[in-house]
Amino acid sequence: MILQWFNARQASEVGAALADKLTPAAARMERSDVIASDTLQDIVKLARGEVRDLRLNFYQRAKLANAFKWKLLENGIERRVADEVTQSLVLDLSFSHEAESSTPDAVPISDHPASTLELLARANGFAKRRDYTSAIKLYQQLLVVEPRHTAALNNMGSALADLGRFIDAEQHYRGALSIDPGFVEAHCNLGDVLRKRGYFAESETSLRHAIKLKPNYLDAHASLGLTLVFGGRVRDAKGRFRKVLKSRPRHALALHGMGEIAAREGRWEDAEKLFAQILELDPKNVTALVAQAGMRKMTHSDASWLENARKIADGDINLWQEAALRYAIGKYFDDVGDFDHAFQSFKQANEMLKESAEPYDRKLRAQRVRDLMRAHTREVLARAPMGASDSEMPIFVVGMPRSGTSLTEQIIASHPLARGVGEVEFWGKVMHDHEGHIREDLLEEHTRKELGESYLRTLQECAGTTLKEGSRSVSRIVDKMPANSDYLGLIYSVFPRARIIYMRRDPRDECLSCYFQPFSLTLNYALDLADLAHYYREHERLISHWRAVLPPGAILEVPYEALVDQPEDWARKIMEFVGLDWHPQCLSFNETQRVVNTASYWQVRQKIFRTSVGRWRHYEKFISPLLSLRER
Repeated sequence: MILQWFNARQASEVGAALADKLTPAAARMERSDVIASDTLQDIVKLARGEVRDLRLNFYQRAKLANAFKWKLLENGIERRVADEVTQSLVLDLSFSHEAESSTPDAVPISDHPASTLELLARANGFAKRRDYTSAIKLYQQLLVVEPRHTAALNNMGSALADLGRFIDAEQHYRGALSIDPGFVEAHCNLGDVLRKRGYFAESETSLRHAIKLKPNYLDAHASLGLTLVFGGRVRDAKGRFRKVLKSRPRHALALHGMGEIAAREGRWEDAEKLFAQILELDPKNVTALVAQAGMRKMTHSDASWLENARKIADGDINLWQEAALRYAIGKYFDDVGDFDHAFQSFKQANEMLKESAEPYDRKLRAQRVRDLMRAHTREVLARAPMGASDSEMPIFVVGMPRSGTSLTEQIIASHPLARGVGEVEFWGKVMHDHEGHIREDLLEEHTRKELGESYLRTLQECAGTTLKEGSRSVSRIVDKMPANSDYLGLIYSVFPRARIIYMRRDPRDECLSCYFQPFSLTLNYALDLADLAHYYREHERLISHWRAVLPPGAILEVPYEALVDQPEDWARKIMEFVGLDWHPQCLSFNETQRVVNTASYWQVRQKIFRTSVGRWRHYEKFISPLLSLRER
């Protein structure tokens, strides 16, 4: 192979080609219950020779390894062998990368077992002092001698996670677990890093595995609680946190989780007390400081908060914590009107997280949009109602993130016959599982029927109530996942009678607000203004297509600016569209008692204000990539 520079798609192609070449050798390994180390080393050596000259960043290594593994499975290799071979390849590629970038003063090691113990102790010492670069070099050298050293794999994963290299960290945790499936701490660490990457279902699986292995593992219970909070399952999360606090009343993560829940439920005083309690125990607790900034509008009287936050951000903390603080500091400056300092702080936070996120691939995004448009024509969607669900219960509120989806959800959910369940992780998973088919044609009738039944059950579980259409309990459920904008063809093919509300906002305000928001790293386009502009244009292209191919009246378009300017007029239009009689509580939505599990949990509990309209003008000199975007 002679490629010198290549992108993520090419990395996947290289991985698949490499798997085809090495499948015969991997097949020989299946004949033994114990994977032969000499055969494994031969495979890795061959693989290293194939990719030796490629200049791989950590994301490309991940894409290559993922394609390599799935191609092995596709070629009939047993999963245990595919896992072992892939993990060995990943570690070898990582080690090669670290070796190329390491300094000449690497610590010499011997083959004597005592040297590995010494290296582990020294590496752990560097990690404890937050000198992660030095720690990683020592873990690297230890793993050259003992590639299956599970403690070194786990601890190196933690050092990588503290540097924000979550993909590499995940691979090392999985490497440790492939060797020792009973390694409880590695399961917990894997769950933590998966949550930070935005993979809540996978995070929950890892953390539950840790708890199954060690039922009294309080840190795992608390971490699971936090994953459940971010996944929208607040009731289950409360039970986890209470269990931890009963055994250890000063457990910081559990206290933080209870504070997050209180804030999402609008219990501001309770939340303030919990975060203040954490800071009394640990004045440098980053999560509590960040949470304080997110619960209210900051003023100049919070100067002491700013001083403390800046001091900690400039101190000895990891990348993830510093980025979170930079976002919070940016919010402080934005709240008090110091827009220059605000933008610089937000920019610094985004630049830091770009080092940890998968790069946004503009070509892949554009191709996906083209495929969806080609596969979902007016003629194709005309066939959709056959065999589809006749339920009118789901309401889909979609749009770009920060377009006003939470506000509209709150208005609808304030009606006695409606519920809001936040952002339901369902259709994205369906797209992941059936992407090849969905980008070509409608799913089969039986599949769409099963999806409809499954989604209604999911709504019921999220709403926490028994839902019977036509009863006086609940007749409408709001799913406000913005990303469902991509899946409106799929959604219509399953629920042709569901209501779809599209939130439209000035794209300059919309994109700027995304840039200022610490989203999950899965929204990688939000970390760069030029990427945001590209994503928005592709988003608008796809939405224009849905407007054209879905039946007239299928989508109600709500302009955010008009909603905040004429709230009653638009609230009445929204309620009429979703098929519910008007109720005055829909205008007092800020008083509605419910869990709001989105980034806007504070804003939607305030009376409507117009300060967010035209906000981009404060930052005009900084946001040139967004200025070409205009309101329609």
